[in-house]
Amino acid sequence: MPDTETLTPPRTVEGSNGLLLEIDGQIVPNYDATLVVFDEGDVVTGNVVRIDKDEVLVDIGFKSEGVIPSNELSIRKSVDASEEVSLGEEVDALVLTKEDLNGRLILSKKRARFEKAWRRIEGAAESGEPVEGTVIEVVKGGLIIDLGVRGFLPASLVDIRRVQNLDDFLGQK
Repeated sequence: MPDTETLTPPRTVEGSNGLLLEIDGQIVPNYDATLVVFDEGDVVTGNVVRIDKDEVLVDIGFKSEGVIPSNELSIRKSVDASEEVSLGEEVDALVLTKEDLNGRLILSKKRARFEKAWRRIEGAAESGEPVEGTVIEVVKGGLIIDLGVRGFLPASLVDIRRVQNLDDFLGQK
């Protein structure tokens, strides 16, 4: 009969929050407990670690930082990354691609915000509550409102009386 070793199964070290294991009397790090598990389409939370002209790097606890391209920061057009986020800020981002052609994790702050805003808007519609947003743009026939999604407010509904200059509403809630 072959000699078989009986190995004691790993056990979590008490008080380590799962970060340490005891294996055969030795304390070792539990690397699996530190890995962040997610799929494309999931919303993750991380901290901004670098802001560049074209992108923002976010530490979400993955093997490498996630990249938010500048066009995925906001629903507003032509945004300056440093006006949308600040270093060390905690942000939510939707996972677009776990690995692009360059092996980078691609994230979207805009789409994570969209998901959250859309749930809020649906809830408000069901309960009959009004939603509030900021006027970000004047377009032909009305205003574009930032609700987390781009909302359109027809000029005829801006006020009881006809409004002559819609530009006066830019930046207002």
